[in-house]
Amino acid sequence: MGKSPIRKEVAIIGEYIALGQFLKFVDAISQGGEVKAYLATYEVKVNGELENRRGRKLRPGDTVDIKEGSYLITG
Repeated sequence: MGKSPIRKEVAIIGEYIALGQFLKFVDAISQGGEVKAYLATYEVKVNGELENRRGRKLRPGDTVDIKEGSYLITG
């Protein structure tokens, strides 16, 4: 059995953060205009499911797996 991935915690203020905002916050992209290209190029999983909607709302307890790492959204 492999080790479970080490998740970095990302604390948000408010009810949610959009996936596009999250990608910018964790420096996966440098500008909001890059979201569409990033989602078309790289595999993004939210709670283990493939996701390609930049407006997807991420709430505390959600997990996000991208090429830069694995993240847990906290409140």
